[in-house]
Amino acid sequence: MAAFYRCGFISVQDTLTDSEGRHYFENCYIEGAVDFIWGNGRSIYQGCNLNVTASAQRSGMAAYITAQARDSIVDHSGFVFKEGWIFGTGPAYLGRAYKPYARVLFYRTRMSGIIVPQGWSAWNYVGKENSIVYAEVDCTGAGANKSKRVAWEKKLSSKDLSYLLNINTFINNGGWIQRQPNGGS
Repeated sequence: MAAFYRCGFISVQDTLTDSEGRHYFENCYIEGAVDFIWGNGRSIYQGCNLNVTASAQRSGMAAYITAQARDSIVDHSGFVFKEGWIFGTGPAYLGRAYKPYARVLFYRTRMSGIIVPQGWSAWNYVGKENSIVYAEVDCTGAGANKSKRVAWEKKLSSKDLSYLLNINTFINNGGWIQRQPNGGS
């Protein structure tokens, strides 16, 4: 378990390894181009700014914000981005599946026009998209236009959405966040 408040993470590839365990990021700045938030952590990113630096890699290549590595249906990991902002230089995918049960939710996130129309990539799991859980709910901005998103993007049930968005049900089992110096702000 780990909590990060008002921290900055800057690199090009694999900027933030979000692996093993429950994590909380609040008002953080995360910058990168390739799988810059990746791993099999069970995490909420509240109010975080994600700066895509696709121009830092070879010309013509798209950036990938997430590479989530949930590897089974019983794995509780996943990345939840709440009320943040995605900006920078594109083009950029919201994520690509690093493992077959990848789970990523963007909720009420402001997205600049750098997001590619399809939004997501199955990567090595083409043909197995039914196990991938990628979703966007109530996002805004030019990059939030879902008219050309991949057909397999999930529409979460109200129960699943509530579970993922509620800090206490998704990552705060045992109240560990309140015991942090910032107390979950």
